[in-house]
Amino acid sequence: MAKLGIMIEGQEGLTWERWNRLIDAGERLGFDSIWRSDHLFSVMGVSERDTLALWPSLTAVATRSSTLEFGQLVSPVTYRHPVHLAFDAVSLHELSGGRFWLGVGAGWNVAEHAAFGFRLPPLKERMDRFEESLRVITGLWSGEPVTFQGEHFQLDGAQHRPAPGNGERVPIMIGGGGEKRTLRVVAEYADEWNVTTISRENYDAKVDVLKRHCEAVGRDFGAIRRSLMTGHIIGRTRQEIERRAERIQQVIPTVRDMSPGDAADQFRDRGWLVGTPVEIVEEIKAREAQGLQRFMLQTHDQDDIEALELWAAEVMPHIA
Repeated sequence: MAKLGIMIEGQEGLTWERWNRLIDAGERLGFDSIWRSDHLFSVMGVSERDTLALWPSLTAVATRSSTLEFGQLVSPVTYRHPVHLAFDAVSLHELSGGRFWLGVGAGWNVAEHAAFGFRLPPLKERMDRFEESLRVITGLWSGEPVTFQGEHFQLDGAQHRPAPGNGERVPIMIGGGGEKRTLRVVAEYADEWNVTTISRENYDAKVDVLKRHCEAVGRDFGAIRRSLMTGHIIGRTRQEIERRAERIQQVIPTVRDMSPGDAADQFRDRGWLVGTPVEIVEEIKAREAQGLQRFMLQTHDQDDIEALELWAAEVMPHIA
């Protein structure tokens, strides 16, 4: 049974008014979760856009909603220290009654790191830091004193109290499809593996690689939930779909040159969920057959609550 979540780019004009409205809509309409990115300014290069700070916005989900799971996709360990991630995650998990997911990544955005003075290491070093960060985070969640001497992080008798409640750790979300290291890290640490905008054929190939990593580390592949985060354009008619496509073109500068009248088809070719409710249900069921369990709808038009209402009314009942 597929679950549907809402995903928002928190650095592309997100305000408190919009965020609160989206939280309320997600809860009211029966979405299972709400997610947001962790960036410090517009990654689309629109400098005048507002950015809503990560941790206060996640705290708002914990207190404003009662059913939504939530988390970030994802926090880069290049500017989020693993000790802070570990502590903040436990607090949000407890505050929300166990609904918080910690999304963690290696970091990637060159311009963002340069602008704010954070070093972006070469890929190998980033992946080394990523793995060490997960060892630090999960070690602290044990509640026991942790001594760790890594190349990038060092702890000497560090202890986090309280440990996550009821003997459970905060669930970890890891995204990406790097076959040598990322998927091995997924096999070792992830409770949910997330991919973004990928073809069915390429997805099956990634799954095969992940299964091999799970075998190598002795992990049950079936214990890892699988999700897809992708853009979406829904409408009851072709005209409605194209109208929404045109609005999204205004949000994403790199797609503004798409031809009028067939932008929706071009978004679909990129792997987005695009079409009428019937067409989208068909695509989701095909993806479900591949083992995907959660679909995070990357909602670029943050004011289009009507699109989410259409999802809830005419897609959700057929897949949930």
